[in-house]
Amino acid sequence: MDLPLFYFLVLGFCIFMYVCLDGFDLGIGILYPWFDKPGERDHLMLSISHVWDGNETWLVMGGALLYGIFPAAYAGLLSILYIPLMLMLFSLIFRGVAFEYRFKSDRSRPYWDFAFSAGSAVAAFCQGLVLGTIVQGIPEGSEAMSSLHWITPFTIFTGFAVMAGYAMLAACYLYMKSRGVIQAHAAKLAKVLLIMVMIAMAVVSIWTVLTQPEIKARWFSDSHFLFLAPLPIFCAIAAFVSWKDLHNHRHESRPFWCGILLFLLGLAGLVVSVFPYLIPRQLTLWQAASPTTSLQFLLPGVCIFIPVICIYTLWGYRVFAGKVEDYQEGY
Repeated sequence: MDLPLFYFLVLGFCIFMYVCLDGFDLGIGILYPWFDKPGERDHLMLSISHVWDGNETWLVMGGALLYGIFPAAYAGLLSILYIPLMLMLFSLIFRGVAFEYRFKSDRSRPYWDFAFSAGSAVAAFCQGLVLGTIVQGIPEGSEAMSSLHWITPFTIFTGFAVMAGYAMLAACYLYMKSRGVIQAHAAKLAKVLLIMVMIAMAVVSIWTVLTQPEIKARWFSDSHFLFLAPLPIFCAIAAFVSWKDLHNHRHESRPFWCGILLFLLGLAGLVVSVFPYLIPRQLTLWQAASPTTSLQFLLPGVCIFIPVICIYTLWGYRVFAGKVEDYQEGY
């Protein structure tokens, strides 16, 4: 068995689970300013009160895997992306504190609302900065260490694109979990955000192909595009189905799952573009991997705990399935 490749797939699975699950609850915070009528923000908080902290399990698991399995990539990425990653972590902490204290506050509740919304937005934006930095490539040696290479027009654009993507997921989630006025408002927001996400995916794809010769060759040399064409085609189909089913009460969950599919296809496109590199054009997954004895030692833990996390995550969502009722005690 090729253990580095196996762990690479496991790491990709953890990233996908985090982006999908924590993505929509970060998106709830991003959407906060657009829900300001009495009771609406309480409803938004109730919709994720049972899952928000469990969703972040996947961030911890992904970070631990990167540290233990690919230490060279962990050291290289953290040294370059230290500022955005620390901003993201502080934002997540600030957001979590705001979530806890909001339910116990009265006069100070508007401040905690702002903290929750700002923490969600900053965390999502920083994740977009990290994504953009990896896609655009990282200079080798001291040049990367001494410059703010993670702040460029491209990374700033991907930062806002990730915010839009998370907000779209959140709007589709609210459409699935809500009724009445909130559901209708979520549907309107989801349509606007879906257009923004599709435009962002197209811009990032074109920008990358025009500025990265290696990625352009990966997609368009020989007959590669014939085999890779299903990725953008399925993106367009998923977006069309999601748009069509918003306001269709017979399929209220379908827009959310189509949003998940868009993120899966985007991750697949990223893997196609950069594989086998963890740090583009510098460090492959085999070069970054720990010694074989370390990979073998960690294998039982990964094979036990990943399924356990999946089981209790699925069980938690199953227990709290259905519409959010505002009369529930909640948190």
